[in-house]
Amino acid sequence: MSKETLDCRGLACPQPVVETKKKLAMMPFGVLTVLVDNYVAKENLIKLADSLHLEAMACEEDGLFTVTVLKEEGAGNTEEESGNKVLLITADTFGRGNEELGSLLTQSFFYALAESDKRITAVYLVNSGVKLACDGSAVLDSLGKLEELGVSVYACGLCLDFFQLKENLRVGGVTNMYAIVEALVKWQAVIL
Repeated sequence: MSKETLDCRGLACPQPVVETKKKLAMMPFGVLTVLVDNYVAKENLIKLADSLHLEAMACEEDGLFTVTVLKEEGAGNTEEESGNKVLLITADTFGRGNEELGSLLTQSFFYALAESDKRITAVYLVNSGVKLACDGSAVLDSLGKLEELGVSVYACGLCLDFFQLKENLRVGGVTNMYAIVEALVKWQAVIL
């Protein structure tokens, strides 16, 4: 039985979960010990193990959390879902309240989406959401990775014109409201 250790101290959410999931996917079976330096990361790792139907336990000593995950042979594999959901992103930050937090949440969301083994069909960007696919966006890498994985990324042409960003588009293509409506009606839509 293999025994591996993964040091995720200092990593921002959702990186400890993403790195742990990658490591578990590479292990046919064995024990994975993950080191994290905050309670939320520890809780998220326990939830990950539970979602993969793996046994996990955690302990804490002097602010260091050790999460031990047992992966038995053939366990921890999840089915890949794909093809029936589209995202409509209506702003360049998530939520209302604090702009800085909204920006961090947006970055975290797209990073997690790009690293997930669950696939969506397309991402449609409208209103200030089009800024996410343009020069200077903190999520360009994540959007690019989604495209590489076969997810279509579209920015509303009217919105790009309104913000004078059509020349700054770096990821995805330009679309129109008719095409967006067609996609939203055809697929399950998640609006953020």
